[in-house]
Amino acid sequence: MALIIFLAMSLLLHGALGELVCEQLPVELCSYSIASSGKRCLLENFATKDGKVKYQCKTSEVVVDVMQEWIESDECVSSCGLDRNTVGISSDGLLQPQFLAKLCSDDCYQGCPNIVDLYLNLALAEGISFSFN
Repeated sequence: MALIIFLAMSLLLHGALGELVCEQLPVELCSYSIASSGKRCLLENFATKDGKVKYQCKTSEVVVDVMQEWIESDECVSSCGLDRNTVGISSDGLLQPQFLAKLCSDDCYQGCPNIVDLYLNLALAEGISFSFN
């Protein structure tokens, strides 16, 4: 059922917007998405004048070579041990064995190429190497 809702939302967003623009995505779909431009979307927070914290989806400068117009499924986010409410993009998880075990699991590695690509590139940028089983 969740997959059907995800696909319907993807089609509606793509059809309604003409293209996938990070700033037009709801915050619930922002993290681990890729805009039509090929740039990754990331969730950012900011304080309002009354001191409340709000979230917004922004376009990062990180370009993905292999995908465009991609909204990662909740199943992938979960199977890779991630949280859709993550603010920004960080390589911190690459130093945690529990996170690496999820990322390297068959469900994540075989089924979630966007997430794997993101973390492989983060690892390369940080000089961290690891292998998938």
